[in-house]
Amino acid sequence: MNKHVTSSIDTLPYSFDRLDSLMEAAGLDVLIATSKHNVGYLLGGYRFIFFSTMDAIGHSRYLPVLVYVKGNVDQTAYVANRMEGQENEVHPFWVPNFFPVAWGSVDSVEAALGHLARAGISAARIGIEPSFLPVDSHKALAGTFGDANLIDATRVLEDLRAIKSPSELALLKDASERITGAMQATIAGSGAGDTKVEIIERLRREETNRGLQFEYCLLTLGDSHNRAASQQRWAEGEVLSIDSGGNLKGYIGDICRMGVLGEPDPELEDLLAEVETVQQAAFSRIAPGTPGQEMIAHAQGILAEQPNSDCTDFFAHGMGVISHEVPFLMTNHPVAYEGVDADKPLQQGMVVSVETTMLHPRRGFIKLEDTVAVTADGFELFGTEGRGWNKR
Repeated sequence: MNKHVTSSIDTLPYSFDRLDSLMEAAGLDVLIATSKHNVGYLLGGYRFIFFSTMDAIGHSRYLPVLVYVKGNVDQTAYVANRMEGQENEVHPFWVPNFFPVAWGSVDSVEAALGHLARAGISAARIGIEPSFLPVDSHKALAGTFGDANLIDATRVLEDLRAIKSPSELALLKDASERITGAMQATIAGSGAGDTKVEIIERLRREETNRGLQFEYCLLTLGDSHNRAASQQRWAEGEVLSIDSGGNLKGYIGDICRMGVLGEPDPELEDLLAEVETVQQAAFSRIAPGTPGQEMIAHAQGILAEQPNSDCTDFFAHGMGVISHEVPFLMTNHPVAYEGVDADKPLQQGMVVSVETTMLHPRRGFIKLEDTVAVTADGFELFGTEGRGWNKR
């Protein structure tokens, strides 16, 4: 997330009424967020640049802590690293209580506990993020409130992020367009003999030059299905699959496009057309009020009719601040979580990644992945460029 964001309560991407409602349903009195992505989201779009790509320091780690008391915005607190006091001087955080006092995972939680004690909160049901709470931090919390009062609040925060605000949608669209532009420039700048390592580095520079924080690139060449960086070289007539995530101010664009060195032959045209047919089938069922499973079933039904269905797979997942979030639409396919939202209606403002992957035994890895926003009357595709064969 961009550190140069002035935190204003009027521009937050969520409402406190919705947060209070989600906490009430989960039986929470206090929320303690400790993941960088959720703390940044709750602050309104912020991540401390010093720890943007690392956590460890000295014997401990950076652990930002945001404390929210249900129904009482004035008691919200942010416990930060000591250097973040300078960030607040330049771009003040919206939180009423700011404590730039921490260097590690214990002192940050102890500062949060001190704030709750001063607020008179000694017995409460505390929502935590278990996957993002170190053991020593958990021990400090349990020592004050008891293990029984520490409740997993992961789903509360996921549901809070599920419906994107107009400003969030604009960032996701912008990120997607920058990624597709970077991909097309990378393919155009690559040629016969270039290695996967060289092509990935070219994409990294193209994304960085467009203001994105490069996250990853999964790349295949020729008939290989292996997407890891290597010294494999691109040869005339071979396909290239380029799948990358780029981060724009905390929001992830996740796109896959196809390239070919030379002219695509009729078989390649047909294979990508099969993938596109499945993608379009999925798009046709994306609309507010439509259950996610209806979109999945329709896409899988169309996929089953394709000539190469035996080596083709369909997947869809929510995305935004992280690359897999609400709505969770498919179970353990391929990421290990349950499709708990499959039977729920899609809602305006949700964002879904739709991907169809063909592992052809002779022609290689052929895939399209698109970012789709649910709109009032259907859907909008983000980053539409380069969805056919990008020729080099």
